[in-house]
Amino acid sequence: MRVTERDELILREIDRFRACGSRHIRFLAGFSGQRATDRRLKILIDAGYLDRKKFLYGVPSVYFLTSKGKTLIQAGTRPEKIKVEQIVHDMTVLDTAIYFMHKKGLSLQEITTEKQLHQLDGFGVRKHRPDFIFQKDNKTTCVEVELTLKAKNRLLKIIKDNYMEYDTQIWIVPDSQSMILQTLRDSKQFYDNIQARSLQKINHYIHEIM
Repeated sequence: MRVTERDELILREIDRFRACGSRHIRFLAGFSGQRATDRRLKILIDAGYLDRKKFLYGVPSVYFLTSKGKTLIQAGTRPEKIKVEQIVHDMTVLDTAIYFMHKKGLSLQEITTEKQLHQLDGFGVRKHRPDFIFQKDNKTTCVEVELTLKAKNRLLKIIKDNYMEYDTQIWIVPDSQSMILQTLRDSKQFYDNIQARSLQKINHYIHEIM
């Protein structure tokens, strides 16, 4: 097969998010429809650049790079490790990134993923990084998708660190997670850059546009 610029874009986007669903790839790579997206993804699988696997019942298959795919875009050779317990979270992060891209007119280049942030940190002690950050109007916003409750002291430390490093921190939280939402409300007394968004509203918006 002849590898196109769009193919390389697909591989780079999947790599920086670690794994993607086909509907995410359709948006990120600018396909006009889902059938065209799936046809091209199958070609990339057959050529050995991508792999596809269904990990969880009720959750669509995810696509990730093979060693050959990583070599093509010069992203190393080690195959991507997919953590089953993270799949729902990671797909929600992609939905959220697309939500902000659509709402705020962000380009792919204006978003930096958690994986990229860790790469920028280099070797050493691994520290918490947001799920992604984006640049807009000379300000940097970090986004945290928080689906399950963390220990309160850990959550407070992340809030404080985000306050020190970013202009705005936006937390995406399910309506059912009242304890997380309360911690965020309480923390606004000390950290005035906190915003909370309803996961349900984002899911509804994504369903409408995708």
